[in-house]
Amino acid sequence: MPTPDPALQALIDEDFRPVPLSLSDDRNMAYCLKHRLEKCDACDVDFLNLNRLSTVLANNPNLLCPPPPNLVTQKLSQMVTSTKDEGNSLFKNGLHTAAVNRYTGAASLAINRPPWESSQVMREELSTVISNRSAAFSEASDYISALADAEAVIQLRKQWSKGHFRKAKALVGLRKLRDAAEAVKLGLSFEPANNELLQYLSDIEKAMMKKEETKQEMVQTKSEQ
Repeated sequence: MPTPDPALQALIDEDFRPVPLSLSDDRNMAYCLKHRLEKCDACDVDFLNLNRLSTVLANNPNLLCPPPPNLVTQKLSQMVTSTKDEGNSLFKNGLHTAAVNRYTGAASLAINRPPWESSQVMREELSTVISNRSAAFSEASDYISALADAEAVIQLRKQWSKGHFRKAKALVGLRKLRDAAEAVKLGLSFEPANNELLQYLSDIEKAMMKKEETKQEMVQTKSEQ
């Protein structure tokens, strides 16, 4: 074993602080000694990231350490895809609340990728799943949740048209047609030729015109009374 660099070792020793801890039965998880919590403000410890990494390594005994930077956990990808597909099947059968639950499960899997993997993989998987969940919320008439998911999709992949489309759908459900039109226009600024967005913008503008005509008719009727 090579001799450690004295200067580097001195820096490590300077910041080193012994921390009392307890371990899980399989010795893969660390907890604070007093409360057996992964994150404990009272004990000033946070083992969440350490335990996450430990779990990944324990579940993949043949994994090279450190792993190649472009490694993607295929098993996790398959689990995310299969859970998402279950949600898609439920959605197609009109079981929108059940679909939301499966999409939530897929999202939970997607965010648990190992820290050494490219964040782009997680962002693409998670944005797709959350976009689908937004659609399920809209079909279940839970437009607030649909809007929240659409905003999350846009945060993850701003230039992807689906996030803006989902946001517009939710806003239409909330009867905010002008805001919906603005959401579509923002999506079109990234994909000007997107047929889905162009058609939906046309539909929204027609709905706005009809709403204005109805309003004018009501005003006219009142003035004649």
